[in-house]
Amino acid sequence: MNLGKFLAASMIGGAVMAGGGAAADTQTQPVHLHNIVLVHGAWADGSSWDKIIPLLEKKGFHVTAVHLPFTTLEADAAAVKRAVALEDGPVLLVGHSYGGAVITEAGNDPKVAALVYVAAFAPDVGQSAGDLNGSVPPTRGAKEFRPDANGYLKLTDKGIAEDFAQDLSTPEKKILAATQGQTSGPNELGAKVSAAAWKEKPTFYIVADQDRMISPDLEKIMAAQMHAKTIHIASSHVPMLSHPAEVAAFISEAAGGN
Repeated sequence: MNLGKFLAASMIGGAVMAGGGAAADTQTQPVHLHNIVLVHGAWADGSSWDKIIPLLEKKGFHVTAVHLPFTTLEADAAAVKRAVALEDGPVLLVGHSYGGAVITEAGNDPKVAALVYVAAFAPDVGQSAGDLNGSVPPTRGAKEFRPDANGYLKLTDKGIAEDFAQDLSTPEKKILAATQGQTSGPNELGAKVSAAAWKEKPTFYIVADQDRMISPDLEKIMAAQMHAKTIHIASSHVPMLSHPAEVAAFISEAAGGN
């Protein structure tokens, strides 16, 4: 579905319900999204978007980076919906990695106009991120997970440096290793989504061609399944940190900017 048509239809419908006249004017107005909500992935936090936020704000967007509680998929989606509720209009929802499962679940909010997946999982109803990951051969990074007694996972420093963010500088890799959070294997990565917002809303996808955490082949499969507008970036699992200008430009395009 075209983003402009989606928003225009929503705006026109509201104008018609409010009373005649305004609907005809709306059809001639360019449609752009002002609000962008960014959702980080597993073993990360809102600082994943530190390089993206200033680039988008420079273009005039209002940007919010959510911090997920890392307890359950349901709680993570609720945190995103709270952020969306605070925005003053329609929202472009962006998710990285596991954050793709979160925006798939939370994106059915009527204020969400479109979705951007950045090297991210895009489950269907009844699927989990783990189900998708298990549908293809394991990546190099898969052997670097370390669970605790409750099933919460961390990545080894080696996994961060060589598989998660191999194209970042050594200081950046060390910061990622030091600040990573624990992610629940069964309650987040293993949780099945109950809604698939990408079935109803315009969708965009960035394939990270050198990803060693999520298979690039799986990323291509998910993008094709969603009929997403897709670009490829020759990056690790974290293109928003290694190729921020390209990622920000694509997000801006998805929001109707330039």
